[in-house]
Amino acid sequence: MDNPDGDRVSVQSNGTNGTGKMKLGTFGSFRASIKRAVGNSRRSTSRDTEGSVSASSPPPASPGPSSPSRPLRDNGGFIVKQENDPGQAASPTQLTRSKTEPSMSKLLRIGSNLSRSLTSRGTKVKDKRPAPPRDVSAASVERTEEKNEEVPEGIDEQYILPELPDSPLSVMEIHKLIEMEVLEEAHLNLLAMRLELQKEQEAAVEESSTKVAQKQKDLSLLYTDLRKKIHELVRDSSAHPARNKGLLVPVARIIQEEEKRAEEPGGLPDSWVEAWEDAVCAGVQNKVNSVHLEQREQNKSWLAVHLGLLGNAIVEDLENVKKELRWSYPPTFKVFSTYVRSYHRVVGQHLKSLEGQVSEQKDLFALLEWILNRYQSDRIMGSLTLQPDMTHESTDLQLEPDFLEQLKDKFVCRAKEEMKKTLENIIKVENETVWSVRKKPEEEEDKFFCSPFPMDIWTIVKGRANISKQLCVNLEQKVIQTFLQELQLYPQRFEEEFRRHCAAIQPQPLWTEYHITYINSFMSLQANMDGYHESCPREVEGLRKEVKSVIGRLMQSLESQFKEDVTPFLRRMVTRKWLTNDDDFHQLQTRTQLLSQQCLHLKPPYTQEVASRLHHHVVKEYVGQLMKRSYSCKNRKHEKAAAKISKQMNALTDLFREMDSSQEWLYPVGEDLSNIIGLKNKADIKHHLQPLLEHYPDFSKKHLVAVLYFRGEVGGHEHQLILQRLTELKKRSSCNRREVLFGDMPVTTNTNCLSSQPFSCLRRLLPDT
Repeated sequence: MDNPDGDRVSVQSNGTNGTGKMKLGTFGSFRASIKRAVGNSRRSTSRDTEGSVSASSPPPASPGPSSPSRPLRDNGGFIVKQENDPGQAASPTQLTRSKTEPSMSKLLRIGSNLSRSLTSRGTKVKDKRPAPPRDVSAASVERTEEKNEEVPEGIDEQYILPELPDSPLSVMEIHKLIEMEVLEEAHLNLLAMRLELQKEQEAAVEESSTKVAQKQKDLSLLYTDLRKKIHELVRDSSAHPARNKGLLVPVARIIQEEEKRAEEPGGLPDSWVEAWEDAVCAGVQNKVNSVHLEQREQNKSWLAVHLGLLGNAIVEDLENVKKELRWSYPPTFKVFSTYVRSYHRVVGQHLKSLEGQVSEQKDLFALLEWILNRYQSDRIMGSLTLQPDMTHESTDLQLEPDFLEQLKDKFVCRAKEEMKKTLENIIKVENETVWSVRKKPEEEEDKFFCSPFPMDIWTIVKGRANISKQLCVNLEQKVIQTFLQELQLYPQRFEEEFRRHCAAIQPQPLWTEYHITYINSFMSLQANMDGYHESCPREVEGLRKEVKSVIGRLMQSLESQFKEDVTPFLRRMVTRKWLTNDDDFHQLQTRTQLLSQQCLHLKPPYTQEVASRLHHHVVKEYVGQLMKRSYSCKNRKHEKAAAKISKQMNALTDLFREMDSSQEWLYPVGEDLSNIIGLKNKADIKHHLQPLLEHYPDFSKKHLVAVLYFRGEVGGHEHQLILQRLTELKKRSSCNRREVLFGDMPVTTNTNCLSSQPFSCLRRLLPDT
């Protein structure tokens, strides 16, 4: 076979000196017929044309919607760009000539016939009559105009394989053709080598076994080189469409032919279509890798910016595939679908690699939002510019199993960590802005004390929930559940820090105001979180339990502080000093009034709860002083004491009524006791026991003995009759009041052992008076 670097002749148009040359490999399939036509110029035109057509290859001579033009090549085999300026001469066509010089007119007729034969892609030429010579420059201009006007179409599925050379080129020559991207001619020579190999294998000559093995090795190496070159061209075809588009047509034909010959010896064992798909995928991988990615330290929004650029790159590349690249392949290649699937797979792998670099929640959100919302939207795979080709294509990313769930779980974990830090910061801010500077609590419009932290927490939870809802409804619920679980730990943490930082201000009024503030605040926090009870009932119930506990402890501290404040004054009630000095009661009254004013800033129902419990405590402690027998009125002082008890108890009743105490049943106790204590005639006491027992069925004989002792009655017949009357009334009483006042009220001295004896048994113990 002739060396492709052998003698050449330049066919010039209009007598101009052409400088460009076209390598023979571009029309290598016609070389033999052209040589015969040139070497025998005296043969008939029809015979020359028939010979050319029979050995011709189907690639078209003019560019059109279904026939991309073959690129012109220089001496090195590289692509030479064709100019579309009709004012310039057409690029000269270089043909390998035989040892004799053909006439110009003969070559033009042959070229014309070849052009006509190639315009019908994939079909045989019916009319073999030679066409009249045409001006090459005019034909080039005409083809350029047609190319600009017509809409591109894919090449035909069917094709006619050009005639194989009788003797293939050498291994080095074929390798050189592959390197110079003269793939069609290189492939024809490879097929010729395979044919020789098959014949030699069929001959089964022992002397040729070594030669057969060497040829198999050569074929394998050359086919590997060819596949690598095709891989390179396909991989870069989208990135450099102007350079590679003209080479994709022979690439497609090579793949088609090799798939047909897959069972024949001498070729590569694996699929050429799969190798082509791998090359497409490699090109997509290069495209994705080329998208700019900044370092996290350089840009806080590094991931969001990168994903935005990645989306734009995907759309631009698929637009290029849709408009240009796919027309270089037969329909069965499904080029657009292959690129779409490759992007699904490559982008999925790329996102997996990005996930390892993501540590902040905002970046996790950007990644999830891009996967769940943006990738399938009209910004990327649903772009209008990709329609209608995407109508029947899947828009789902090809992600690793459980990758999306792992990403969601990571998002939830980061949300929990950030929520924990946020709650810790809230406590820190409360200390810096309130506790450390002893700032007085601020009043809301309704006059209630309240800290800003309930609204801060609610705003954070609501905002994060809405953000999560943009990604996935189920993710929103998981985030809310996580926040509520973390919130369950917050009340106790807050209380511990509050007590640690504010223990020094106890028992100042500010300490009480802080307690009222945080009772209200946790009530507001609970009310805000109750809105999630339907979606997260267990977590909300858990939070309610914790809030109730911390409010209970704050209430207990508030009450304990008040009790501690008033205990010294209550202990001095119903004593000798008390009878003549009102200072202690005034202090008790002042403390109670202060608490009443402070409780105006406490939200219901805790205002009434505090007032009710403290009302019960004050009354019980006040009356309890009568039971200690620390003082006994004599010389008719009991009347003055009774009046004072009545007055003071009425004053306390008015205070706790203003505080909305629910302990109305305590109101009569002062009047009932003062009536008994203030009677002039002790015999009348028997007639005033009934109201006391009706109001307080737990009033017992020991309590009556203590009251009588305070009155100054320590024994005697009438004393015993009073006790007997009490016993009779209690037996007849049917009152089942659940409230307890005297039942757990201690009595200092138990006199039941004497008072229960008949009076006749005690007469001898009484002095003679």
